[in-house]
Amino acid sequence: MSWIQTIVYAIVQGITELFPISSVGHAVLLPYLAGWVSVSQNNQFLPFVVMLHLGTAIALLIYFWRDWVRLIGSLFQAGKAAEKRLLLLIIVATIPAAIVGKLFEHKFRALFPSALSAALFLIVNGFVLLLADRLRKRHRQTVRLSRMGYGQSFFIGLIQVLALIPGFSRSGITMTAALAVGLSYEDAAQFSFLLATPVILGAGILEVPKVIHSHATQVLHFGIIGGILTGILAFLSTFFLMRYFRGDITNALRPFAVYCIVVGVVVSLMVAAGLHF
Repeated sequence: MSWIQTIVYAIVQGITELFPISSVGHAVLLPYLAGWVSVSQNNQFLPFVVMLHLGTAIALLIYFWRDWVRLIGSLFQAGKAAEKRLLLLIIVATIPAAIVGKLFEHKFRALFPSALSAALFLIVNGFVLLLADRLRKRHRQTVRLSRMGYGQSFFIGLIQVLALIPGFSRSGITMTAALAVGLSYEDAAQFSFLLATPVILGAGILEVPKVIHSHATQVLHFGIIGGILTGILAFLSTFFLMRYFRGDITNALRPFAVYCIVVGVVVSLMVAAGLHF
């Protein structure tokens, strides 16, 4: 891996992780499109990508630091029922991904190098986003995040498991589930980003010691620099998306859906035709 590749991966990760277009899917497609297949097949590639995710998690912590201070602080203060409830909703929604990710980690890793599978699932992700817009229109009354039930939270967390498959977007799939239970675009985005923080942070914390113990110092250096750049772009992406979803718009996910479908179809046709750059 070179520094140029590190910068490109970091830029792609910083933009695609929080936009509902699958960062892991793009991490699989990028080597194929750029001719860096040998890089993606290296056994140090996945730890490197996870370290980029760690930069995203830190960016989310910085952006939502006031929310996290209130949520964690509520554990040590009397009252604060709303904050404690939201924290419990996040914990409940985190459980499915944590369990499934641990049990089936190796099977998901087997899917990682396949550009075709990532492209096909990216197409599916696009149609899921179109479905999410339709689900939002069906709810005449919006359910506030503070009134969401624990069963609904667990449902969102269960759906989040699909994001372990390259091509499915974590933010996209969780927003779809959140819109399905009646949340607004803004609340769905906020809950999706809050939910992503412990999952991404936990994966990064578990992976970094493995890199250190393997004495892969170059990968660690690439991961640190890439993670910083990813974090900066992820923060800007969060800033943009929270304001975008706060607006009074319909079919908010359609532009992302069209992008996923077009990219997925083009790459699938390229793979089928045996085209490479």
